[in-house]
Amino acid sequence: MPFRAAQTAQSEHLHQSLSLRDLVLAQVLCVVGSAWVGVAAKLGRSHLVFWLTAMALFYLPLAAVVIYLNALMPLEGGLYQWAKAAYGQRLGFLTAWNLWVYAVIVMGAITYMIPTEVAYFIGPKGAWIQSNRAAALAITLAAISGITVVAIRGLEMGKWLHNAGSAMILLAYIILLSLPLWAMFHGSLPHFEPLPLQLPKFNMFSLAIFGQMTIGALSGFEYVAILAGETRGAGRAIGRSVMISAPIIAVMFILGTSTVLAFTAGKPIDLIGPIPQTMRAALSSTTVGLWIAPFGIFLLIGRAVASSSLIFTGLTRLPMTAGWDNLLPKWFAKLHPVRRTPVNSILFVAGLVAVIVVLSTQGVGAQEANQLLGTASVALYGIAYIALFAIPLFGLKTLRAQLPAWLKVVSAAGLFASAISLVITVYPIVDVVSRTAFAAKILGVMFIANAAGLLIYRSARK
Repeated sequence: MPFRAAQTAQSEHLHQSLSLRDLVLAQVLCVVGSAWVGVAAKLGRSHLVFWLTAMALFYLPLAAVVIYLNALMPLEGGLYQWAKAAYGQRLGFLTAWNLWVYAVIVMGAITYMIPTEVAYFIGPKGAWIQSNRAAALAITLAAISGITVVAIRGLEMGKWLHNAGSAMILLAYIILLSLPLWAMFHGSLPHFEPLPLQLPKFNMFSLAIFGQMTIGALSGFEYVAILAGETRGAGRAIGRSVMISAPIIAVMFILGTSTVLAFTAGKPIDLIGPIPQTMRAALSSTTVGLWIAPFGIFLLIGRAVASSSLIFTGLTRLPMTAGWDNLLPKWFAKLHPVRRTPVNSILFVAGLVAVIVVLSTQGVGAQEANQLLGTASVALYGIAYIALFAIPLFGLKTLRAQLPAWLKVVSAAGLFASAISLVITVYPIVDVVSRTAFAAKILGVMFIANAAGLLIYRSARK
C-alpha cells in the first residue's frame, strides 16, 4: 500500500496527543447519546429484544471490523483511508464524503439539543426557551463558537473537554440508573423491570426505530479512528479502546431505556431530552430532587458540548486528509504554525454547521427539526457503513487476504443491518407536518449530498 507511507509522512506534522485513556473516554462520548434511550423507549417493553438484535447484527460486527482494519491501517482519516485502499480513490472519497456530511448534520442535531436541556435545567420558568426559535438559535450558535475556539487550540486542550464530557455522561447515567431504586425506596415506583422481555410487534414503526437504534445509537467506533495520526500507538490503542468501551456502552443503553420507560410509560416521550424529562419526572416531587435533577441535566449539557467538540474535530480532519490527496484545495490542509491544527478547515466547518442549524428549523417544530437532522444523518451514515462492512467482502483482494474468514461472516451481518436501516430512514417516528415531505427531504439530502460529492471529486481529478 504505497499511499500508507505518504499518509504516515503527512501525519508526522501532527501532534500525537491522545492516549488509551483518552480514546476509551472518547468512544463512550462518541457513541452514547442522551436521546437514543428515548427513541428505544417508544418500543415499550420489547426494547430489550431490539437492543440485543441490533447489537448482534451491527454493534459487535462493527467493533470487530474497526479493530482489524485499524490494526492494518492506523492512519489519520480512518474510514476514508480504509475505503480508499479497498475501492480506490473515487469510492474512498465518496465514503468519506457521506461520513463527513453525516457528521455535519449530526453535530447540528446535538447542538440543537442544548437549548432543550438548558430549559429543563432552569425548570418551569425556562420552558419558553424550547418554543422560542431566537433563544434556541442564540444558545446553539454560542456553543458552536466555543467549540471552534477549542478546535483551533488543538487536542492538547480539546481532549480534556472530551474527557470531562465523557465523565459527565457516565455520571449522568449513574444518576439515571439509580432513579428506579430511589423511587422504589420512597414508594413512588411500585415495580421496575431492568430487562423486560416481550415479543415485539413487527411493523413499519418498530422497524424505523430499529434502524435508528443501529446506525444512530450503536454507531461511532470507527469515528475515533479518524484521529489515528494524533494518537500514540494508534494501531493497538484504538482497538483496545473499542474492546474496553463496548460492554460499558451496551449496559448504559439497555438499562437507560428501561429507566426512561419506567417513568414515562403512557406519556409522550421528549425525543430531544428524554433523560432530563425522566429526571424531572422522578425527582421533581422530592426535596433532594430539586438539587439532583438540575445537576443531572447540567451533566447532559456538558456532554452535548463535549460530544459536539469531538465530532467537530473529526469533521475538520477529513477535509485535511482529502487535501493531502489533492481532492480538495490545499487550503483545507494548511496547519496552524504552532497548534498544528487545520485552522481553515475548522473555520469552514463551523460556518457550515451554523447554516445547517438555522436552515433545519425553517417551518417546522423543534421535535420535527431534531428528527429531520437526526434521520438525515442516519441515512448518510448508512451509506458509509455499507461501504465499511463491504470492505472484508468486496474490497481489494490483497487487503481481504489479510483478514480472517470469520470477519467476513460478521461483516455480512453488519451490511444487512445497515441496508435495512438505510431503507427505513424515510419513515418518521414522531408526528410531522407531512410524512411525504419528510421522506422527500431525507431522500433529497441523500441525493444532493452524493451528487455534490461526485462533482467535487470529478472537479478535483480534472
